[in-house]
Amino acid sequence: MKRIEVEQRTIFVGLAGSHGYGLNRPDSDYDYRGVFIAPKRYYLGFDDIEQKDSGWDEEGIFPFLDNNKDTVIYELRKIIQLLSAGNPNVLELLWLNEYPILTSVGQHLINHRQIFLSKKVKHTYSGYAFAQIKKMETHRKWLLNPPHKKPLPSDFGIEDEVPLIKDELNAFLEYLYLLIRERIEFLEEAEQLYKLLTADIDFKGVLKQYTIPDEALSYTQKLTNSRKDFIRLLQKSQSYQGALREWKAYQSWRENRNPARAEMEKKSGFDLKHGMHCIRLLRSGLEILRQSEVIVDRRRIGDAEDLKAILKGDYSYEQVMKMADNLVVEMEKVYKESALPHQPNLEEINELCIELVEMQGWSKE
Repeated sequence: MKRIEVEQRTIFVGLAGSHGYGLNRPDSDYDYRGVFIAPKRYYLGFDDIEQKDSGWDEEGIFPFLDNNKDTVIYELRKIIQLLSAGNPNVLELLWLNEYPILTSVGQHLINHRQIFLSKKVKHTYSGYAFAQIKKMETHRKWLLNPPHKKPLPSDFGIEDEVPLIKDELNAFLEYLYLLIRERIEFLEEAEQLYKLLTADIDFKGVLKQYTIPDEALSYTQKLTNSRKDFIRLLQKSQSYQGALREWKAYQSWRENRNPARAEMEKKSGFDLKHGMHCIRLLRSGLEILRQSEVIVDRRRIGDAEDLKAILKGDYSYEQVMKMADNLVVEMEKVYKESALPHQPNLEEINELCIELVEMQGWSKE
């Protein structure tokens, strides 16, 4: 959809990011996030759109978005799904301080923001925090012990054979995933395991991310009816492709880093921004479990200066990790005591979605 079409059906745009958290500096970018309701053809026809995240140099009706690359406006159903899942990046959009654009339909959505809160936030907020830790640890490893050369197949014992490429690996692992799922699908005693592998964790993603361990090779060979030499090549290729992926990521990180951020990272020994966001996410998750409310502006809760101190390098890597560990322990306790429901009421959320579409109507298609 063209920018002007999206803006004509936008129900709110909020100021998010560092300005929303009260952590902005004079040179901070303006991050705008919003919601629009698509025209009829996107609901009743074959057309599909989830968000508008580019094209802000096109003709529009909101001048403050002109050429702003840090802008995303989500289609209603997409953001409803993310809100229902407890996604930290979108939950906060219903609790912002500043909405440059806010219609009566957008206000109706904000008025019902409580129905999206559930104990799921324990898993989503800690999960997003762990993702920050993983990035932080990866960057720390690159700072302290950077890779010195591009990996070669021979480094992983692949001499005369050609290593499997990414598509070949993924095709085989997809097949392996389906075989494992079929093995347990109809076993009554494995119902919880089936739910775990198909709903609760991204098991397929785990298969593709990690090399098959030695102890699983024999079973994998038997389950897939593969040759022993192929399974060994598969394992070696996984290790090689993983190392190659990390090498490429390291090169991209080294070439595209913000100079000021890179200098601070060099002095402190870790990525300060990832460290700050990790702590912010864990604290926010705790607050939601305790107070049934998302507190976006950290000045309101009183820890904005503390988070800025992390960004300035006032805390060591070990201190930030200790903070994170303590917050995780506290979250486990608060999770049990929280008054929030375990899951959001999807029927109520579905009714709200219908209401919002009907309120917006089909004009300006």
